[in-house]
Amino acid sequence: MIEFYNVYADIDTKIILSNISFRLVKGEFAYIIGPSGAGKSTILRMIYMDLYPKEGMIIIDKYSSAKIKKSDIPYLRRGLGVIFQDFKLLHDRNVFENVAFAMRVTGTKTPEIKRRVFKVLAEVNLSNKRNHYPDELSGGEKQRVAIARAIVNKPFIILADEPTGNLDRANSYEIMEILERINRQGTAILMATHDEHLIKKYPHRMLYIKNGTMVER
Repeated sequence: MIEFYNVYADIDTKIILSNISFRLVKGEFAYIIGPSGAGKSTILRMIYMDLYPKEGMIIIDKYSSAKIKKSDIPYLRRGLGVIFQDFKLLHDRNVFENVAFAMRVTGTKTPEIKRRVFKVLAEVNLSNKRNHYPDELSGGEKQRVAIARAIVNKPFIILADEPTGNLDRANSYEIMEILERINRQGTAILMATHDEHLIKKYPHRMLYIKNGTMVER
């Protein structure tokens, strides 16, 4: 489903990743761990083709970094759900519209949008907040909106970039319980984190990045 072959990446001529190779299979949950600046976010950006490898190749589903056309990238991204540390919600739209926006850009019909948005808001326990705006929500609630937005188009994988980095311990556990439930339903998850507490409480395969190289732990 996701394959990295001898991938090198640089940003502003600085080498960030060196000779990275790994595979993620359908329905798997894996962590990318390592210190800040190690390249965890870079790997996620390369999966949704925001960055391309300097050398090597990445295969995501049926798409290859060596052959993908710019016009195909939106179609690739429809199969990916992305969750960011800083939520990236639209502050001029309420919870319902923040989640619905991910479907509107794909041309989904309004009845299907309503059905799916109500369903995913129920899954993240936010049905009663659907008319609230982001500034009226707690940090944990904002991240649950972000999760709902990420899963509303039924992606085959969730890419989570430090999704608990701005949350307290209780909210972090709540977010992880939701991600675990999503994974049990068959969606793969690749999560960048440096939170050792979460890794111990919710153990999964670990891909460790240090000095731009990867080892499994």
